[in-house]
Amino acid sequence: MTPAVIVIGSMILFWVAFLGVVVIPTVTIPDEGSEIWRPNVAAEDRGRKLYIANGCVYCHSQYVRPQDWTEGAQRIAQAGDYAKQQPPLLGSQRTGPDLSQEGGERPDDWHLAHFLNPRHTSPASIMPDFSFHSRAELADLTSYLQSLGGRQADYRVARQERWKRAAVEAYRAGPDANIAWIHAQVPEVWRRMPNPYPATGASLARGQRVYELYCVGCHGPTGDGRGTAEPYLNPPPLNFALMRRHLEDGKYVGGLLYYQIMNGITGTAMPYFKTQLESAKIWDVSNYIAHDFIGWVDYQFRTDQIDPAYENAEPEPPKPYVEDQP
Repeated sequence: MTPAVIVIGSMILFWVAFLGVVVIPTVTIPDEGSEIWRPNVAAEDRGRKLYIANGCVYCHSQYVRPQDWTEGAQRIAQAGDYAKQQPPLLGSQRTGPDLSQEGGERPDDWHLAHFLNPRHTSPASIMPDFSFHSRAELADLTSYLQSLGGRQADYRVARQERWKRAAVEAYRAGPDANIAWIHAQVPEVWRRMPNPYPATGASLARGQRVYELYCVGCHGPTGDGRGTAEPYLNPPPLNFALMRRHLEDGKYVGGLLYYQIMNGITGTAMPYFKTQLESAKIWDVSNYIAHDFIGWVDYQFRTDQIDPAYENAEPEPPKPYVEDQP
């Protein structure tokens, strides 16, 4: 085989591959939007340019595959979701989470705090801060992120705004009315559910670690809601100590904490963690919050008959928790 044959053959293979991968799809696949697609408005286009200029695409993807199961997995990506986007910002890395369905996952004030310093809202994040941008530019970048997901994102954003109005009204009514309103949104079966796992030293240590990785930026190191994100959030994060006088039936708190950590509180900066934390971790951090910040544990009120398999012998509930009924 001569060098000329190798060169010519290689060129033929290249152009055949180019024809099959680039030309034919471009000609045959229509650039039509899917059922969720819509054109961007001006602020979203400006935000998209900032997203590109700041290299966000290098760490965040914008596509969900059938095997993905994390934030944004509400919808498997379809070609029409990217209609008329040049270039489509699919990305190839997930150093940070996928953002293809980010719109409406969180309210605008969460994004502002996150852009100013990602550690405000995600304490373990390695994302750089974007505080060098003006507030107007960050608002445009937020508008772009809130558009991701098209019409489905529009529905979620409207839902966030609707619940934010209710959450702010409850907060302005005072701390007790605010907690009562938050708890009223939790299904009754969860409100009267104790933590099924005892607050052992191991459970509290695991819970503290989860709290430091996910919660401390908003709720602060002492659980008083005065974390570094607090100045940017409306309503502000909850002061856990206030829950001591809002135990369900005077004794239950574990199920309340679990439900709110799992599902978040729509309209506030409290996101859901059901795709990030396994069930055991949510129970552990619930134990930590209850024990260290609320001053009350409720595992002693369990009604189940089968002990958890991986725990050591249960400690006796601290006497003040049992005798000092609220």
